[in-house]
This record gives sequence, structure tokens and C-alpha cells, in this order.
Amino acid sequence: MSDDQEAQEDELLALASIYDEEEFRRAESGQEGEIHLCLELPPNFKLIVKGQKSTECCISFLPPLVLSFELLADYPSSSPPVFTLSSKWLTRVQIAALCKRLDELWEENQGSVVLFTWIQFLKEETLEFLGIQSPLEIQSIGDKLQCESVQKQAADAGEEKSKLQELDPRAVQEVSPRTDILKQLLDFDEVQKQKVFDGKVFCCGICFSEKLGSNCLLFKECQHVYCKTCMKEYFEIQIRDGNVQCLNCPEPKCTSIATPTQVKLLVGEDEFARYDRLLLQSSLDLMADVVYCPRMSCCMAVMVEPDSTMGICPSCRYAFCTLCKRSYHGLSHCMVSADELRGLRDEYLSASEEEKKFLEKRFGKRVIQKAVEESFSTDWLTNNCKKCPCCGTNIQKVHGCNKMTCSSCQKYFCWICLGTLSRVNPYSHFNSPGSLCFNQLFVGVEMEEEEGLWGDEDD
Repeated sequence: MSDDQEAQEDELLALASIYDEEEFRRAESGQEGEIHLCLELPPNFKLIVKGQKSTECCISFLPPLVLSFELLADYPSSSPPVFTLSSKWLTRVQIAALCKRLDELWEENQGSVVLFTWIQFLKEETLEFLGIQSPLEIQSIGDKLQCESVQKQAADAGEEKSKLQELDPRAVQEVSPRTDILKQLLDFDEVQKQKVFDGKVFCCGICFSEKLGSNCLLFKECQHVYCKTCMKEYFEIQIRDGNVQCLNCPEPKCTSIATPTQVKLLVGEDEFARYDRLLLQSSLDLMADVVYCPRMSCCMAVMVEPDSTMGICPSCRYAFCTLCKRSYHGLSHCMVSADELRGLRDEYLSASEEEKKFLEKRFGKRVIQKAVEESFSTDWLTNNCKKCPCCGTNIQKVHGCNKMTCSSCQKYFCWICLGTLSRVNPYSHFNSPGSLCFNQLFVGVEMEEEEGLWGDEDD
């Protein structure tokens, strides 16, 4: 083995021991490989993407620079590595500037292995070398994509045009002009943050066990962390109880909500299907122009036209009134059942003037008046009368003792316990020591009514 081959093998083995498989990839045959270099960004690094509208966000990671290389037979004694440098977020002008700097580093170290020196430069000095500072502005206009620092431009317009005409072919920009660059950058940032999170140890705020981040769930808004075992049980209980809007952070007074993706990750298929259905239903319930088909076998969501009371189910084609949920009745007033009539009075009396006009328009003024009158009658009967135990007729006790005679069926009954009395001797109910109403014939009778109470004519 020649000195060059030995130096190459030693260099490649050293790089493989320093960097993991995601960072350093060596080809199975030949002296080729790729190095993926993630730059270390300063804290609170901001990214601004400008297009039809500007979007600003904070990121911690940018997609790596990719250095692809091939070691020639006479490297490092004579020839430098053959390489290309690619990036998703740098311009070709900026990548070409980095390529030129790598050539300079080779000239400074000619005769020695240089890959590690290149890696160190790209990883630690790229941002400073290109003058990139926060906020990093990425501008996408038509089929032109540019990256530049807000505080320092790479060059003026004339210089830029000159560089574009003499671009280094080794400088590769991986992003197509029509690619959504913002989505790619944010997706990469999210994946890298998750990797960092997975490798840390956290104390669950519920069971107080220490677990790796890969076994924990992070609420992104509040940054509170809990283990997946506790959160799985918590989510399943809430979904089983139908509280799909309450899958929030368990921390008291915290309003962070779990995302559907986080819920799907923890619960089973059946629980997530129920969660998804109830969440959709609760969202539809908040929409003023959405009602449900009243048929129990259907219950499909129905869109309603503004100022219309007719709904037509897209599934079963049932036409119904959106107010009373019965078959559509055109301009006729909604029909009111006996049970609804009793509740209509309270709703009408407590309503505002605008609400009263709506109720009158919906049910008709005559129906409303009838509901009010009948409900007052019902209240009076409830407070002043008792029903005959034999025929159910309402009986009012004006005066007299507690032995009552029904004005409808002429049966005797006790006003106190509503028990039926003997036709032969009705007073035995009040005279028998074993009776519940013993000696209570005149209980409740006012003193001024005592005269003349001995007759049998009771109301």
C-alpha cells in the first residue's frame, strides 16, 4: 500500500470514528463519501421567508451542508479531493464562495489530509464567513430563490451579476424554484428538535418518574413534559367521557391543547376514531350555518342557506324545518307539542323584545298567547288543587273538613293523604287509631270557619 493510500484509509477511519452514520457516509467501494454538516445556530435565530406574504419564525436547526468527495490516487501528496458542495438554503453564489475557500484551505495544507480541516471550517465558520446573521431572510419570487442576511448583503447588484455568470459547477443548490422552501426548513427543524428531545431525561409531572424524552410527550405551547404512559391513560379517559375539547395539559391553569397528531400517537385506533368524530362534531356545532338531519338513522351534517329555515339532508334527502326539526312546513308556523307548550311561556316571558318577536314569528302570536294563558292556569291548579284519586279531576278545597267529595265521580277521599274513603262510614278514616290521619279531620281548618263544619256538604 502506497503512502497516499495509507493516509486516505487512516483519514476515512478517523472520520468514521468521529462522526455518526448520519453525518459521515462512506461508499462501500472506492474512496468516496458524503459528509452532512449541520451548522450551530445562535439562540433565538429568526428566519423570514418573503413571497406574496412574509412569514417570520424562530428556528434552531437548518438543513445540513452536504460535502460529497472522491479521493484520487495521488491524494494527499499531489491532488486535492474532488468534491461538490450542496445546500437547500444558501444561494449558489454563497456555495461557490465556500468552494473557493475550501480550495484555499487545500493550498494552505497541500501534502496533508484536508477533509477534517474542511469539515471544521464548514461547521464552525460558515455563518461568519458569509456574513449571515439573524434574521436570515429567504426570498422566493417567481422562479428566483435567494438567501441573504438582512444586515449584510453578499455583494452589490453588479458584483452579483458577475458571479452568477461565473458560478462554480461544484456549487449545487438542491431546492427547485417551485419548492415550498419554508415547509422544508420548518420540517427539518422540527425533526431535529425531536431528536434532541428524545435524548434528554425528563421527570414526569404526574408519576414523577424520570424517563427519556422518547418516552415522553411535550406540550409545545407551554413546554410541559409528561410520560406517554400517564398521558395515554389520561387521553383515553377523556375520550371515553366525550371530553375531546379537554385534552389539555394536566398542569393546573394551563391552557395548552394536545394536537391530533399527539393524540393519535398514544391512543388506539378505536379511541382516535371516536376522538376525531367528536372533535369534528363539536366544531360543526359552533358553526351557525350547520344543523343535523333530525332522522335518528341519519344525523348527517347539513349546510343551511342564510335566512332560510329549510334544510335538505344530502344523504337521505329529507327536507325539514331547521327550527322545530319536523318536516318542512313552508311559511306555516311551527307546531308545538303539549310538553313544549309548557316551556314556551317561561322562554317567552324571559326573552328580550327581539327574541319575543322571533318566537311570535316562529310559533304565531296566538299560540304564544295560548301557551301563556294555559301555563298560568296550570300553575294555579298545581298550587290550589289536588286531583281526585279515583278519576283525576282537579278539586279545590274552599272550606270545610278534610273529608272531600269529588264533584265529578261523587267518590269520597281524604284531602290530607288522598286516600279513598268508605261510602258507608267515611269518617272512620279519621276516627280509627291505626289510621295515618287519626284525629286530623279538622287539621288546617281556620278557627273562624268552625261554625257549620259538621255538615256533609264539602267542596
